[in-house]
Amino acid sequence: MTPASDSVLLAAATVEGGEGLAQHIRTGHHQFLADEPASRGGADLGPAPYQLLMGSLGACTAITLRMYAERKKWDLGSLVVRLKLLREPAGERVERILDCADTVTAEQRARLLEIAAKTPVTLTLSRALHIETRFASTERPGGSGE
Repeated sequence: MTPASDSVLLAAATVEGGEGLAQHIRTGHHQFLADEPASRGGADLGPAPYQLLMGSLGACTAITLRMYAERKKWDLGSLVVRLKLLREPAGERVERILDCADTVTAEQRARLLEIAAKTPVTLTLSRALHIETRFASTERPGGSGE
């Protein structure tokens, strides 16, 4: 398979079968394993493919939001991105929940949601998958929440 002359390489990986369902993944100078859990016939030696997919989306989201916030000089505190891939009768969708410092204003959160919808991995996946993103509740004991 030869890429078109106007193609831009975004990523490359080599995957080689190991023992059982385990797969050795090489990308750049990194190496890691993927596998299925024992309940699906694997040995649980590494994350399953869907877990890797959610990790990729979460990492891209966190990196992009962190870069944007740093440019704007916003303090996100500890940014956490939690993801779930759900299969429903209408198809598959991702639930993505962002959690960050309480000091991030409602206006900043709205902008961060807009940015999250445009991350590179989000754009790639959303062509075939609905990705829903929202902020976690910031309600604390005795607090008013959002």
